[in-house]
Order: sequence, then C-alpha cells, then structure tokens
Amino acid sequence: MKGHGNGTRAVALVGPAGAGKTSLAESLLFAAGAIPRLGAVSAGSSVGDASPEARARGGSTELNLMNFGWMGDRFALIDAPGSTGFAADAERALSVADLAIVVVDPDPARAALVEPTLRQLEAMRLPHALFVNKIDQARGHIQDLLEALQPESEAALVARQIPIRAGEKIDGFVDLALERAYHYRPGQPSEPIPLAADLRDVEASARFHMLEQLADHDDVLLEQLLTDEVPSLDTIFGDIARETAAGLIVPVLFGSAINGFGVRRLLKMLRHDTPDPALTAERLGIEGPAAQIFKVSHGSSVGRLALARLFGGPLAEGADLRGCDGRATRAGSLFAVQGANTAKIAGGQAGDIVGIAKIDALQAGDRVGTNGKAPAAAPAADPPVCNCAVAIGVSDHKDEVRLSGALNRLVEEDPGLHWGTDEATRQTLLHGLNDEHLNTALARLKRRYGVAVSVQKPSVAYKETIRKPVRQHGRHKKQSGGHGQFGDVIIEIRPLERGEGFRFEDRITGGAIPRQWIPAVEAGVRDAMAQGPHGFPVVDVAVTLVDGSYHSVDSSELAFRTAGRIAMAEALAGAAPYLLEPVSHVTIWAPGSAVSRITSAVSSRRGQMLGVTPREGWSRWDVIELLLPEGELHGLEAELRSLSQGLASYEAHFDHLAEVTAKLAGTIAQRTPEMA
Repeated sequence: MKGHGNGTRAVALVGPAGAGKTSLAESLLFAAGAIPRLGAVSAGSSVGDASPEARARGGSTELNLMNFGWMGDRFALIDAPGSTGFAADAERALSVADLAIVVVDPDPARAALVEPTLRQLEAMRLPHALFVNKIDQARGHIQDLLEALQPESEAALVARQIPIRAGEKIDGFVDLALERAYHYRPGQPSEPIPLAADLRDVEASARFHMLEQLADHDDVLLEQLLTDEVPSLDTIFGDIARETAAGLIVPVLFGSAINGFGVRRLLKMLRHDTPDPALTAERLGIEGPAAQIFKVSHGSSVGRLALARLFGGPLAEGADLRGCDGRATRAGSLFAVQGANTAKIAGGQAGDIVGIAKIDALQAGDRVGTNGKAPAAAPAADPPVCNCAVAIGVSDHKDEVRLSGALNRLVEEDPGLHWGTDEATRQTLLHGLNDEHLNTALARLKRRYGVAVSVQKPSVAYKETIRKPVRQHGRHKKQSGGHGQFGDVIIEIRPLERGEGFRFEDRITGGAIPRQWIPAVEAGVRDAMAQGPHGFPVVDVAVTLVDGSYHSVDSSELAFRTAGRIAMAEALAGAAPYLLEPVSHVTIWAPGSAVSRITSAVSSRRGQMLGVTPREGWSRWDVIELLLPEGELHGLEAELRSLSQGLASYEAHFDHLAEVTAKLAGTIAQRTPEMA
C-alpha cells in the first residue's frame, strides 16, 4: 500500500499526564530518522519539553511542535500537554490536526483517566486511535484494558494487535490484519517470527472479532463473513482507514515509547490511516487556500510567531494574506518549528505547520486566505473557565508598565490565562486554569521578562448592609478666617431587599437646602458607603434627605458633601451593620466514584448541596451543583484533583450575597479589607 501524496499530515498526541506522549514523540522522530539519537524526558534531552518550566516540572507545560518524514510522506507532530492546567494551550491546535493518537497507560484501573480526552475528541469530530504505551510493564490482559476503556468511548475500540507473552512479560505482538507475528527489539525494528501454534486459535478469534467490528459499517464485508469468504487485505485496510477517518472506529495499537516497541508499526499506521488534510479543511469549513492560526508564541529567538497550519495550497514569505474581514496583510519570514528550535524556510506546503513572523495584527483563532481571497470566518471558540487566581504586584512602581507588557504577551500565547484589576478589591489578578498553571506562568514571567512579582491570595469582596432604620443629623461647621464652611443635613436610612443596591431620595421642602447642593449631599453619602463601619463597601441601603439648613455665605458644595458623609457614617454605625459575603453557584463534573468524597469536602467548606445528576453522554460521571461562599473557593481545584485522580473540574459564577455568621464575621473584622 502507498502513503498519501497530498501534503503534510498533522498528528496530535493527546492523553492523560504521565502517559508518555512526549517520549512517544521522541521515539517517532528517532525511528523516522529525524534525530540522530533518542533523547529522554527524564534526562532533559528530548526535543519536546525543552523549556525550563517543563524540565523543572518533568512534564509538558505547553505545546511541542515537530516534523518528520517517513517513507516519502511528511508529518507534523503536535504533542499536547496532558495536565488539565495546560489544556487550553492545546485545544486550538487539536482542531487543525488530521488524526489524534490517544496515549494511554496499560493499567485497566487508570482507564477512567482517558474519558475527558475521548469526549473532547468526539465533540471536535477529530478522528483518533489509541496507543497503549508502556506495554512492557503491563501485568494484566489487554482484553481487560479494552473492556475498561470501551465505556469511555462512543465508537468501538478495534484492537489491531494481540500481545505475545514470554512468561509474565509481553515481548512481541501479532498483527491481526496481516496475521504476522513480531518480536520486539529495543531501539530497532521488530523481528518477524513464526506464529506459534498455541497462538493460532487466539489470533483467529481476535481477527474475526476485528473483522466483525469493521463489518458493522461495511455491508460487503459483512456478506463475506457470513459466507465464509476470506476478505482481501485491500478490503480490510481500506475499511480501517475509511472508518477511522469517519470516527466510526478507534483502532488500538500498543508498544513502549522508551524502548521503541511498536513505534514503527505505529508509523505505518499513520502513513496509511491518517486522513487527508482536505478532510480536515472540510471539517473546519475552510474552502480554498488558507492558513488557520492556532497559537501565538513569544518564546522563540525570532520574536513573535503566529503558528499556523496551511490548507489548500502553499505559502511563501511576503505573500499577501487576506483576513475574514477582507483586511490585507503581508506574511513575514516563515519558520519551521522543531521543539524549541526554529529554522527559516522559503515557504510552506499544503498541510505544513509554520511560524509566520511580523503579522502582529493576527491572533490565535484567526483565519487568513493565502490567495488574496477572504476565507469564511472560523467559529468563535468558547473561552476556557479560569477558576484560579492570584493577586500580584511589583515592589517598584516603575516596573508596572513592564509587568503589564509582559502579562499581555503571556496572555496572548496562552488562552488559559487572563489578567486585570478587580474593581472591588483594586488588586491586579492573574487568572489561570489551576494553581500549577499559574505557578508555571509566574516562573515564565520572571525568566522571559525579568519581572518578579509578589503573590498573595485574592481578597474576597465582602460587603456590609444594615438591619434597622436610623434617623441621623450631620453637621459640618468650620471657621478659619474669611468664608467658613457650613453644611447641615438630616437623613433617614433604611435597609433594602438583597440585591436592590442603593437608593437616594430627596424630601427637602421650603428651601431648607438649596437645590444645587443636594447632589453634593448624595455624593457625601456615597463617600461614606465606600467603607462602612467594618471597613467594606455598603450595599442595599435607601437614604432619604429629609431636612437641613444652610448659611448664605459659608455654605458650599464641599461643606454639604462633608455633612452628608458625616451623617451617613454615623447612621451606618447605629443601624446594626453586618457583613455579607459573595456566594457562588458551583458546578462540579466528576467521576461517580469520587462523588461521595467530593460532597464531603465541599460540605466542610460550608457548601450547600443543590443536587447530583448523571453527566449526559459520559460513562459513570456525575454533575454536582452547590452553593459555596467565594472565600471557600481558594484551593478547591487542587482538592478536587486530589480526590478524583486529577479528573474532576468545576465552574463557579457569582450567585448572591449572604449574611456572614457572627463567628466568621469576627475573624474577618480582625483583618484589613485588603487582607480579607
């Protein structure tokens, strides 16, 4: 069989953290002859995970992009981080891939870790296959693993191989389509061996089952099986490729990335079964020559690069690009990317992933035509939910401009980050997917841009309100030579229903206070409400200005504003003020096996359970709904991960303000508002 000749095909490596994706990428590059020696993630010598943050963590913290050729075909490799904290960096890149290889662990007990990845690929309609890594460490049966994995997949898992055991260890495999046996050789191609007699019945049964699964989507093959006609290899391989591309099946292969077991067999599968880029363009709604930008990178020595996949035609340096809105720009220098290294190239071919310099107006998610015509716009991607945040600051105010510039660059290249100033607490907040993600971003901030920041827990935006109505007199009188200051007001305040905010009414009669100074009284009232008796902003209060007096010479806008502030401050103190805390509506998605532990944990955080329902379309997953005080959200993501093998996630949105208990209020009152 021949490979494809219609341009470079893009393959994404995805799966849970620790499954060995970057090691598999390294092994693929070595087996294909793209690198002279096999590096290792553990030794810090791999092409991928080359950043200091990834080296320190011992795992991927960002996308790794690589290229290789195999038997005349060209491939672009996208190694996606497995940790949920870095998932946002990969989603746009996955959308431009032709095929995803889901790298999994051979332990059936870890099968549930794969479901979030499989559900994402299914939602994206991205064809995918499974590679069971570390097969030399497997202790159970492959069939047990497949039975554990099948409920996690919508499409049928089709085993392409069965293992050959030598005692307790797997040291080879049988290719079910070819009916050939192979013995593993570390770092070398597998050695063909005779199919042992004791394996023939097992192989025949496994092969027939594979053919039955293929026949579910091929009536001709089904008829052949029913009449005991032996199908041709062209029929079998054609069905595998077609049904994989259509998402009807998920082929399963296995091997060991570190030892090179099964890697060349995987390369052959990629050559024959990876769909054509034209099918990906169709899935993305791309017609004609275009470039889909999926990431912006500032880490390269060449400056800002827009990383893009080319569809439908080549791209040369200096080519005219046309945005979806019709705006024209010109492509700068083009670069090939191999891990942390870039190499200048004259042009890219259809299917290639390239870095384009000097197109600062274009962002990740943009699409440009490469033939002077505007393409159809790409669907807008939903922004990731950034539940975690840290308050950051610089010790030297001169560094604030440098900090904002550096944060803008980090956010531009990582859609899982965003930053801004919280209006309620006046803190600069950096938001990310989890604590691991934020720590990595802060390390990158210091290394790349030389900006070290102080970090603290974000303040909670507590509020105050009152229990009872109060009538209060406020007078401001000052004489210091010349014109003095005189303002005299009487106000009544009363509590409002929760969420009504602030209301100011004027019932002045008979000109007790001239009309031009009444707005100043309201301004003074608002001044006092900015910081109530407990030190927090006041809400849900109605204020009525009922009386007052003025001086024809000494009264002024400033005097009445001061009088209003004095009256309001004293009224609040006498109106039985109490604290309110923001409460969030929290939705948690978790495996059913972790629900009891999670509900116990959120109860200890003062959570109010609303209900638990099955997660639609997922295997043995539940959705937990609850109300949780915002002050209890800090550290929740890390706790959920620890209770669910890293699988649970949550989303939180402000729901309402609720009264703080007297005991907690006492603790909060001892802090300054900045520390609360």
